[in-house]
Amino acid sequence: MKAIFQGKFWQAFKTFAILFSFTVNVILLLVLLLAAPLILPIVGTIVTPLVGGLNDSFVQMGEATITRTIEVNDNIPVVFELPVSTATTVVLLSPVPLSIPAQFVLPAGGGYINGTVSINLPAGLQLPVALDITVPVSQTVPVNLLVDVSIPLDETELGAPFMQLQQLFAPLDSFLSALPGDNEELIERIRQAMLPASTAPTPEPVTTIPD
Repeated sequence: MKAIFQGKFWQAFKTFAILFSFTVNVILLLVLLLAAPLILPIVGTIVTPLVGGLNDSFVQMGEATITRTIEVNDNIPVVFELPVSTATTVVLLSPVPLSIPAQFVLPAGGGYINGTVSINLPAGLQLPVALDITVPVSQTVPVNLLVDVSIPLDETELGAPFMQLQQLFAPLDSFLSALPGDNEELIERIRQAMLPASTAPTPEPVTTIPD
């Protein structure tokens, strides 16, 4: 201790800090090694299936489609003006009296006489007419339909939240899946990690034969 505190307080503090950090790291390593056999079974049997199931559920929800049949029962008002422009033939249902003013010209330069011509158009007479009218339409149309609806969930407002949950749980699921499932697998991985160093081939001694 005298060699450490020979007027060099800062050097002594650094030495203490290094020793303290090394001691804490060793203790943490020992705690992890002792706790690993207790934690791994819990992670393998509870945490990993739970996180994996949640991740798979979020993936399936993101790929899901909302499918159902919607029944539509309603009365739709239809109001518009229908222009009609066509040539057609009409039939008189009853006699139609006509009184038309006329001018009669007398022969041999005798002048003319103003008068009135009265005739009756008989029932059943067919008359060609040209129609150019606007017909107002105001009706209520009953609608009874079965509409099949198929909506991908990722195209709705729920798509973004499920995508964020997938991005959150997918790395965690991959990390937990990569951990040892039980103590035997942990021991096997440690043995495999140490195997190359312990089984490395040693170089054979070179034997020289004297001439």
